[in-house]
Amino acid sequence: MTGTTPAQADGRRRPRAAVAMRPDTATALLNAPSLAALSQVCDLAPLPVLDDFTTDRARAVLADTELLVTGWGCPPLDAAVLASAPRLRAVVHTAGTVRGHITDACWERGIEVSSAAAANALPVAEYTVAMILLSGKRALERAHAYRSERRRDDSLTTSPTLGNYGRTVGILSASLIGRRVIELLRPYDLRVLLHDPYVSDAQAAELGVEAVGLGELFGRSDLVSVHTPLLPATHGLVSRELLMSMRPDGVLLNTSRGAVVDQDALVDVLRTNRIRAVLDVTAPDTLPAGHPLWECENALITPHLAGSQGNEWQRLVDLAVGEAERWAAGDGFAHPVRRERLAFLA
Repeated sequence: MTGTTPAQADGRRRPRAAVAMRPDTATALLNAPSLAALSQVCDLAPLPVLDDFTTDRARAVLADTELLVTGWGCPPLDAAVLASAPRLRAVVHTAGTVRGHITDACWERGIEVSSAAAANALPVAEYTVAMILLSGKRALERAHAYRSERRRDDSLTTSPTLGNYGRTVGILSASLIGRRVIELLRPYDLRVLLHDPYVSDAQAAELGVEAVGLGELFGRSDLVSVHTPLLPATHGLVSRELLMSMRPDGVLLNTSRGAVVDQDALVDVLRTNRIRAVLDVTAPDTLPAGHPLWECENALITPHLAGSQGNEWQRLVDLAVGEAERWAAGDGFAHPVRRERLAFLA
């Protein structure tokens, strides 16, 4: 791997690139068309992917690598690794958070970093909107009752709290996903509230939502959707007091991180049948078999499926290929990760 970097047929330079992630991640993400697309814009090092930067092969590959395409399971790019990669100038991550492998040494060298967080935000937002609408109709509970009783309820006598017309949805944090949820909710006849201490009233108005305090968000909303990254300041942010302040038959929807919610308090409040919950994340991610949340029939628990899965992996790869192409052309990343924003990202 020495000499000049090959050029594309149109004369543009192709940076030397390598892929670093767990082998099972690569199997899920990088099918033959995806690898071919990457190879069109990069001089891609042959597989297998790098998952250990300490091997002789890894050091040989890194010596010429300018652009690293990373995924889940990429080892940390610390100072020792960077010493083996003197030409590395950019990292394109095919997932969301880069905290697991982008270190201070990367920022100090000035390495440019891109993330596919925007691509991964869409399926999470789609799941969120689907659950908002389904919970408003109590679809899952009513389907269970229908299967058990084998008779339909009388639509003329359903509760006036059932339905989605004029329902109030509270968004906790205008994160990348939170903003995408707000965008997807616009066609519906819903009132949308937002709590985010970093978003002004004017900025909230631009988003088409009403900015409110944290307590007001929980007190006024029929459903609160949690999109807060897990940080020291947000651990247990959704407290017992906030849960108890929710409207009767209110819904807590969490697709963020399980530990943002006081889970013990949530169990206690769910046991009163005062509220319902839709949880795609818990703490821990896989609940023990005897955890009391499993016994709460008013909690729908899904196995962290909101994020990209199946054919949605392709969206992540497509974004990564596009970012590699932009960087190779000297246009910079469309989805850069900034060091100063890292503390606020999931």
